[in-house]
Amino acid sequence: MKVKFALVLLSVLMFTANVRAQETAAESAENLRAQLLEVQIKEEDLRVRLAELDEAIKPENIERSLAGVGSTRPEELREARRRQLSIQRDGVLAQLKTLETSRQRLETAIVNADGRAYQESALPDITNQTLVASKGFSYQWLLLGGGGGFAVLALAASVVLYRRKLKLR
Repeated sequence: MKVKFALVLLSVLMFTANVRAQETAAESAENLRAQLLEVQIKEEDLRVRLAELDEAIKPENIERSLAGVGSTRPEELREARRRQLSIQRDGVLAQLKTLETSRQRLETAIVNADGRAYQESALPDITNQTLVASKGFSYQWLLLGGGGGFAVLALAASVVLYRRKLKLR
């Protein structure tokens, strides 16, 4: 039982070590630009909706929208419609304010990511130099982190199965 747990733990540790890749600053800046574009599109849609609400809230347009509705209290209907449009307008304004804040934060983050990308591009490529300078270490790392880890796991499993087989006899 302890051997199985150790084998599972060993395999999880070996395979998860190489799974996670770090995002470069240039990739981060591109992702932020895509997010900024989405925010700008949402902002434009909300601005169009705000213009529609501003037009609809005008008294003559409220009158026109309620022209086919008969009521003994048309003033109350007009006031209710005006309140409804005002509430919608306030909601759109709040969403616009939130998106404006998000846009400003994204713009700042893009400037920072561009700066980091510039700094990363000015640095020497250490990974290639390290692999060339220490071939033994890099080969061992690849062996343990890649297919070699699977081979070690398979060997350990076969040893455990062989010992169990001997105990059963």
